[in-house]
Amino acid sequence: MLERIPFVPAGTTLPPLPYLVAVLLAAGVVALALRRRPPSVTGRHVLGLAPWMVLGSTLHVLYVVDALPAVLAPLAGSPTVYATVGTLAGATWLLAERSSAVSGRVPTTLAVVGALLVAPVVALAALGGVSGTGAFWAAVAVLVSVPVAAAAWTVLTRAIPETAVTGGVGALAVFGHALDGVSTAVGVSQLGFGERTPVSRAILELGGVPAVPVLGEGWVFLLVKLAVASAIVWLFAEYVREEPAEGYLLLGFVAAVGLGPGSHNLLLFSVAA
Repeated sequence: MLERIPFVPAGTTLPPLPYLVAVLLAAGVVALALRRRPPSVTGRHVLGLAPWMVLGSTLHVLYVVDALPAVLAPLAGSPTVYATVGTLAGATWLLAERSSAVSGRVPTTLAVVGALLVAPVVALAALGGVSGTGAFWAAVAVLVSVPVAAAAWTVLTRAIPETAVTGGVGALAVFGHALDGVSTAVGVSQLGFGERTPVSRAILELGGVPAVPVLGEGWVFLLVKLAVASAIVWLFAEYVREEPAEGYLLLGFVAAVGLGPGSHNLLLFSVAA
């Protein structure tokens, strides 16, 4: 099983072969089209992909709670769901570039289409029932994450002014990892959820750590997430300055690695706690 491989999250699976082949072919076609006709890439474009980062994780929640039709479920398993959503996002980006007479509208189109796809996914998850306790702690996690991320970003940009060049994408990366750190800590300490990623689980299970309100012993995990995210933003600052297109895309991937799991936690708490 894939989950027995070190550092691979529990629950990692591959879909049946026909689905796997179809997803890989579709992803390959879109990747080839993007390579042949590269779209414009700015910080705004990457920020426009934020709803798509949320879409992949929320779709996976439907997979976890068995709320998807059997014919679609294999496309939402992990890690297949990320290839599925990435392919859809790439195709949408291409179509937006080719159909929009004003290039500045492309980021907005990406954001709007992504948000319109997220809404029914969340609604479908809620149809199965909402946990009052889970929704409460999900809201608490968001309310704690916002000032924590704002403080971390302020400290980072004041301590290392050159990181400000990463702009909104750098701030999104810090926020995404703050959300993941806070929501994970809340899920473990307040709702009894476990952590599927081996490295993260090891940090959360450190002994002798004093508990704090809301976060319990998970505050250490949050600090690690913030430190790693801040260090990566710092390392990418020069790359963004010299090669903004590539730099923003890679930093966007870093943001997705935090924002996706964080969003997954919030929705899962709300419907399964």
